[in-house]
Amino acid sequence: MKEKIILGIDPGTSIMGFGVLKAVGSKASMLDMGLIKMKKITDPYLKLKEIFNQTTALIKKYAPDELAIEAPFYGKNVQSMLKLGRAQGVAISAALQHDIPIFEYAPRKIKMAITGQGSASKEQVAGILMNILDVTEPPEDYDATDALAAALCHFYQKDIPGASSYKGWGDFVKKNPKRKG
Repeated sequence: MKEKIILGIDPGTSIMGFGVLKAVGSKASMLDMGLIKMKKITDPYLKLKEIFNQTTALIKKYAPDELAIEAPFYGKNVQSMLKLGRAQGVAISAALQHDIPIFEYAPRKIKMAITGQGSASKEQVAGILMNILDVTEPPEDYDATDALAAALCHFYQKDIPGASSYKGWGDFVKKNPKRKG
């Protein structure tokens, strides 16, 4: 079976979470998760440089096959959205520079994939994620588990049997004649 490494990123300009999964067949295991802290950097452009450099360092260390990144959620604070979008863009640029395919997931989709509830709390996501991946050491911050959750969400998208083999509802019904609503 082919091994695949998935780098998950929860972008931020003060704290950026990262999680690294190794996927072999239908089994995923955690290689690493952590934080990139930038609170001491006051210049917003130097923060972006740090995000780029640290993402590049993670790419060089783990050689991921794919990047799963959390999409910015829509909020009322335009300045916060702009900062988050810039952080995400810089992390994406680092992956693009290394020809790594990028997959973006909305926070609700990630929560749904991990917990079954799109409105789950960060604590719920972390608890279930730690159980699924047999992680015994609790995270320093939920940004790390959010990033790992993005990677696992991406893994699940690839791991659903038959999910990509249907060309629509009609095709599903045709290929599954015994299944009736």
